[in-house]
Amino acid sequence: MIRELGLLAHRLHHPPGAPGGSSCACEPPRLLADRADGTVVRSGPVVAKAHAADSDREALAARLALAAAPQLTGILLAPLTAPGPVDTAETASRPVTFWPYGAPVDPKAPHAAPWSGAATLLARLHRTVPSLPTPLPPMRGPVKAARTVARMNAALPGSGATLPVRAAWCALPGWARGEAAPPAGRARFLCHGDLHLGQLVRHPAPDGPWLLIDVDDAGWGDPAWDLARPAAWYAAGVLAPEDWLLFLEAYRSAGGPAVPAEGDPWPQLDVPARALTVQTAAVALAKCAADGREPDEMEQLMIDSCARIATFPPELAAGSAS
Repeated sequence: MIRELGLLAHRLHHPPGAPGGSSCACEPPRLLADRADGTVVRSGPVVAKAHAADSDREALAARLALAAAPQLTGILLAPLTAPGPVDTAETASRPVTFWPYGAPVDPKAPHAAPWSGAATLLARLHRTVPSLPTPLPPMRGPVKAARTVARMNAALPGSGATLPVRAAWCALPGWARGEAAPPAGRARFLCHGDLHLGQLVRHPAPDGPWLLIDVDDAGWGDPAWDLARPAAWYAAGVLAPEDWLLFLEAYRSAGGPAVPAEGDPWPQLDVPARALTVQTAAVALAKCAADGREPDEMEQLMIDSCARIATFPPELAAGSAS
């Protein structure tokens, strides 16, 4: 799969018969990510992504059209045109898309994390009403959280370590678990669905403007979901207060509709933030089980947050769902 994706990405950069195609000085293809939901390989300025085998291809096509829509220029990274058929033996069961390479956030420079830029992009995304050739599906954030909890339960069946995470999950309203539509008035915004700093790149690399990438979970939904991961990190003590305030104020200054322009944002953020706390803790426990290790400090903070969430009175959980 990795070799085939590298060849496909290289072919898009150097089409057969193009001048210099047989004597290029490109470095060997490089694996950027290899997960169940996506294998990503770079060859020069082109990135090839093999999506999950069970991807809804019609929904993926609608999301690709979204990323390519003129209204999203400067917000979402637009895909490239595919270099012809990609049904090799390795890729036939998985849809493959192609993207220009962008420089990611440097994980070794947390002080330079683009919290303000991410918030501004989200606000612009949430305010956009694109004209698309096909209907856009719902944002997949809650469904993704549910799959993560299922993954944790499969990795640690019956384990007491998962009790606080499962209790916090069960305390959430059905829409936050992917079992129902969001509350009325909160489901009509264009959302990314899986916002974190790994979903930002500079394009053109290395110094172009920041853009959002990975539209696999994009769609109509509650825009608070896109603010929920940094909100959850802040509430758990993982994200510094100054970074959270920078993010929140940049979002508000850009006219983002997820929270009021002034005042307490938590009535809108509470349920999504609790859902992302559960998702993050579930991922941590599943990874710990796979690696045969104990949670590290940051992972334990998210697990401990689930224990606190599970003690919330039922009337608070119900009231924050509206």
